[in-house]
Amino acid sequence: MAKAFASAADLDEKKETFAKLADGVYAFTAEGDPNTGVIIGDHGVMVIDARATPVLARELMDQIATVTDKPVTHVMLTHYHAVRVMGASGYNANHIIASKDTLDLIEERGEQDFKSEVDRFPRLFRSVESVPGLTWPDVVVDGTLTVRFGGRDLVIKQVGRGHTKGDTIVWLPEDRILFAGDLVEEGATPYCGDAYLNDWPQTLNNLLALNPEQMVPGRGEAMRIEHECIRAIEGTRSFVTDMMSSVRMGFAAGKSLNDVYVDTHRVLKPKYGDWVIFEHCLPFNISRAFDEASGIVDPRIWTAERDNDMWHSLQDALKELDDD
Repeated sequence: MAKAFASAADLDEKKETFAKLADGVYAFTAEGDPNTGVIIGDHGVMVIDARATPVLARELMDQIATVTDKPVTHVMLTHYHAVRVMGASGYNANHIIASKDTLDLIEERGEQDFKSEVDRFPRLFRSVESVPGLTWPDVVVDGTLTVRFGGRDLVIKQVGRGHTKGDTIVWLPEDRILFAGDLVEEGATPYCGDAYLNDWPQTLNNLLALNPEQMVPGRGEAMRIEHECIRAIEGTRSFVTDMMSSVRMGFAAGKSLNDVYVDTHRVLKPKYGDWVIFEHCLPFNISRAFDEASGIVDPRIWTAERDNDMWHSLQDALKELDDD
């Protein structure tokens, strides 16, 4: 039986958790689905990553209403992927914040990315018809922006390329809480289809240098102890490093993408195969790694047609190995 495309067959709802990390600071997690951060300020609330549709955003607002009656005034986007940004209109926020690189990516490929992601993981885009269009930031950060919010400093900062070129963290230095976006995953496979894999390990080293005591990764449980933060960052770094090493080796040997996929799948599965969305991510990940090994510096745009052509070609290669 043919394997369903990406996560199209993943229809199981996940248990959602709204956990307090510090006074006025919360993490919304859902068993490996994309995470969201919440910070309560003096006059309003900041949401970190918007969720995939306005309907899902309003469900998060119901959770926020259990701890404050203040409105959501700011939405911060850690990067451009549709699952993180397309719900922004549901908050009616005063400001949407993103990096300049994220804005550039929205302009360049936001429409294609939206269509691509909906096909890959339709469950995450419940009530997709409620999305009015692309999400556009009106506060654009070029490097670092430090603001006072709720009696604490919030450092909105790019620390290096990794998951995308626009990755932006939110760092609370007084609380030592890090909202890492998809630069870090916990028990979930990093998605690398739009990544800068040669840069990503050093970017993770830059996060380690912050010495976070708590952390909200892009997927997985919130880290509540310093050594858990270290483990998650180092685990993401190990995955990226192990994958890129295998792909580079195959490319240097003159192997095709299909053969490199089969080899790298075999290398990674024993160590990482039980991580959430492993089978979903790996074809996209290895395709990007192969491109980067071949000298294609910037990720190519994913479209629904490219997604399907790549996916079925690599799955057929893996099936041939299993049938031998």
